[in-house]
Amino acid sequence: MNPIKHVAIIMDGNGRWGIKNKGSRNSGHRAGLNTVETIIEECIEKKIQYLTLYTFSTENWKRPKKEIDFLFNLLQNFLKHKIENIIKKKIKLNFIGELNQLPSALKDLIKLSEKKTKKNQLIQVNIALNYGSKSELLRAIKLINKKKLIINEKNIDKNLFTNKITNPDILIRTGNTKRLSNFMLWQMAYTEIFFEKKLWPDFNKKDFRIILNSFKIIKRNFGSVK
Repeated sequence: MNPIKHVAIIMDGNGRWGIKNKGSRNSGHRAGLNTVETIIEECIEKKIQYLTLYTFSTENWKRPKKEIDFLFNLLQNFLKHKIENIIKKKIKLNFIGELNQLPSALKDLIKLSEKKTKKNQLIQVNIALNYGSKSELLRAIKLINKKKLIINEKNIDKNLFTNKITNPDILIRTGNTKRLSNFMLWQMAYTEIFFEKKLWPDFNKKDFRIILNSFKIIKRNFGSVK
């Protein structure tokens, strides 16, 4: 059976869920946080080492300012009110992306959250915030050139935001959309991809377990013949 160290998730469908059920996209974003907590608990139970959540992409700046502000405030409130519980549960928080472009209050909370949880080892939750895989790769190449290193796979790996994280074994995308949306394109060369029809707030423990069990029995050759 295939071991599972790292699960990555594109949490798609919050806005559509909110409009359908509450008449508001923002209601869907708020509901999606409940699913986040559920899946973190499941990952802990299944002893999964890394969980990476695609929270806000470099392309999401195209959304209405009111929605962007709501998303950032939602994350700020989550970090403020949940951080002690996160520490208690031994969850390590790690943020990846172009964080310097975020509002200063949110940046300060991110730094504080990472500092307070840095010694936790039960699970590492990576929050991809203002993240885009293409910009990450360009950044890595610029860093390699600056360090006067050879451009090769090893050095690119070392200069990505994910340099200390194993590549995802599984990618889950909810929301009935079948694309990667500029998410961890380099890291997911051999990731098994599962597209889920349910919108993110409707995704549950049972759905997650079905995907984990399906992954465990997949024959993974990584380009070879076995």
